[in-house]
Amino acid sequence: MSHQPKTSAHRQTPIAQTASGNGRVLAGLADIVKIYTIPGSPVEIPAIRGVSIEVKEGEYVAICGHSGSGKSTLLNLLGCLDHPTSGRYTLGGLDVSKLDDNALSEIRSQRLGFVFQSFNLIPQLTLLENLEVPLIYQGISPILRRQRALEFIERVELSDRINHRPMELSGGQQQRVAIARAMVNDPLLILADEPTGNLDTATGEIILKLFDQLHNEGKTIILITHERSVAEHCRRIITLRDGYVIEDIDTRSNTSKP
Repeated sequence: MSHQPKTSAHRQTPIAQTASGNGRVLAGLADIVKIYTIPGSPVEIPAIRGVSIEVKEGEYVAICGHSGSGKSTLLNLLGCLDHPTSGRYTLGGLDVSKLDDNALSEIRSQRLGFVFQSFNLIPQLTLLENLEVPLIYQGISPILRRQRALEFIERVELSDRINHRPMELSGGQQQRVAIARAMVNDPLLILADEPTGNLDTATGEIILKLFDQLHNEGKTIILITHERSVAEHCRRIITLRDGYVIEDIDTRSNTSKP
């Protein structure tokens, strides 16, 4: 269903209930608008135009669209990497729309896990050290950091590579490390930006099966992609065009959400 434009921290925070009571809303966007401006110029570039989306706990959602559709901007907003021009964004029951940069940084470290197309591993560090980095920012002790990192590197079946550096691994192995890093802080929400974009088809399928497994364990995942075959792994596909949501489909029942 299309939406028309509108005119113009801590982990224990309760998660808001939906009006229907059928599930808990983990991430809620209400009338979100994002407009970019050029300093010294009256030109305004609307990227997101009055988008309202609710993602419930445990959902596996794809956000699709061609280049320029607004999906990368929406990811930045969902990931607390940018502020909306207007509208409200709640994450885990907390309104994060108006938080300052320091507060958003804490939200990212406590509540979000990121998986990027280019992996974004620190090349000077070993795999184990890469997984420990998010835990350092949480103030977790060195012993517990090491235990958690070992646990998650084992989950992605790379225990034999813990002392390797990223450039000593294949692209698929690096992405498995990136997924482990996203999980190590037990985030409320995992955000994956074109996670198979730099991988061959066979390796991409391995990564998608890992996301499928995380979903089956109850993790909440939002995956950004321009590939329909990738989106079809998800249980819900939201399609953007020119900053609007033009379609929101439950892939299990093939029905549109209101």
